[in-house]
Amino acid sequence: MKLQDLQAAEKKLLLQTYERNPILFVSGNGVHLRDEEGNDYLDLLSGIGVSALGYAHPVIEQAIAAQSKQLLHTSNLFFHEHTVELALRLTEISGMERVFLCNSGTEAWEAALKIARAHSERVRENGGKLGTKFLALEHSFHGRTMGSVATTHKEKYRTPFNPVMPGVEFVRFNDVEDLRAHFSDDVCGICIEAIQGEGGIHPVTQEFFAAARELCDSTGALLIADEIQCGFGRTGKWFGYQHFEIVPDVVTIAKPLAGGLPIGAMLCTERVAAAITPGMHGTTFGGGPLVCAVAIAVIDEMKRTNLLEHVTEVGGYFMDELRGLATEHGCITEVRGAGLMVGMELDSTELAKTVAAEMLDQRIILNRTSENVLRFLPPYILERQHVDTTVAALDAILTSNASYAGQAASGDHAHG
Repeated sequence: MKLQDLQAAEKKLLLQTYERNPILFVSGNGVHLRDEEGNDYLDLLSGIGVSALGYAHPVIEQAIAAQSKQLLHTSNLFFHEHTVELALRLTEISGMERVFLCNSGTEAWEAALKIARAHSERVRENGGKLGTKFLALEHSFHGRTMGSVATTHKEKYRTPFNPVMPGVEFVRFNDVEDLRAHFSDDVCGICIEAIQGEGGIHPVTQEFFAAARELCDSTGALLIADEIQCGFGRTGKWFGYQHFEIVPDVVTIAKPLAGGLPIGAMLCTERVAAAITPGMHGTTFGGGPLVCAVAIAVIDEMKRTNLLEHVTEVGGYFMDELRGLATEHGCITEVRGAGLMVGMELDSTELAKTVAAEMLDQRIILNRTSENVLRFLPPYILERQHVDTTVAALDAILTSNASYAGQAASGDHAHG
């Protein structure tokens, strides 16, 4: 089916939840996607941080082929060999002790919220005092389901579905005093992203993360780390919180875990896990044989190839080159991130839209987040040569839009 036919059919048949780019991809290899006309695109988004090993990776293909010949699904009423294999790997790399496997990031986050409430209830049953309130951060994003969206800061995600889950208060980002002011023994959990993704690639500070840990320790509340975008190798460590040498009580992961297949996981300590008993929570498809087998293959390949070191090295080179670009183009206000989770902030939303569109015209895929931040979440196998291609294209586009950029910045300032 041709692109135009697909567009017409989707407009008629699908719920209109996405504004798609008018491109039909039919295959991929390495860090490139190929469209129906045979054009290759350098993918610096990897399906929004999902395709960690790129496309058509032999390890993933082999794992899918082998497992598909044996078993796809059994339900969680029975055993299969891969759940424990995967859980062992996840606990080893995370420092957590228990694992709940599900299908997506938002499901993992729902499990985290539920276990925090269950833990609070258990504390009260044992004579303690712990409430049911969550503290989340300004600019946070935790998913689309009702609990997840309740802890997501932007009004546009919450307002259409009000009333969302009650009992959530938002704290100013990286403001320790505001965090302390909101905290009490009414709080059962503090929700935190080591690096906010949808919020604009903003890292939390060491001071803020440490304060959150200290406050939780003071009452028994849970420190809940959303690692769905910044975790599982994206920043050059297995998890974003490992940059801070702070261990949370609950961790959620998803996007790159199975290299393109849908899987999520909620990890927690033994203390927290005690709050959940059989029947309290579950999933039909979560932790199925196929996705677990692929996730195991992805982890083993990342270890075998020392891919975290590669992410750190190429990511550092990428940010250095973008910061060099910023010295030549005043419209770049900041470059930030870690590893291959990189944001380049421009001084104008309209300029960011223009650059993203013209990069796509140059067959380089990225996207905007927080309106004026260009977001780069490439596959972990990205090489320096791909960085050079990207920076050269950005340089040319920013140069060609230099006069427009100045006008846009001036206009933004005038309305500021």
